[in-house]
Amino acid sequence: MARPEPRSLAYRLAVASRVVAALIGGYGAAAAVAMASARWLPLSRAEAATAATLIAMLALPAVVIWVFAARSAWRAWAGPIAVIVLAVLAAWAAGGPR
Repeated sequence: MARPEPRSLAYRLAVASRVVAALIGGYGAAAAVAMASARWLPLSRAEAATAATLIAMLALPAVVIWVFAARSAWRAWAGPIAVIVLAVLAAWAAGGPR
């Protein structure tokens, strides 16, 4: 597939789509990873929440890098969605609240 011209509307919408995917997907992935990590870490509640937040801060830039490195907008959206789904399933598998 040919790339659109840099000043065309299609190009601007493709970039806007990636920005939205990075913002929403990055935030969602960080939140889901924090939730899953907090449930799986064998620490006290406060320590698990703190450690999970630190771990989740690695997910946000990873998702942003993925979104802008992906070849297509579909792959750019698929990456964060996959991370969110897997993290939510991991949190669900860990059981209810402690």
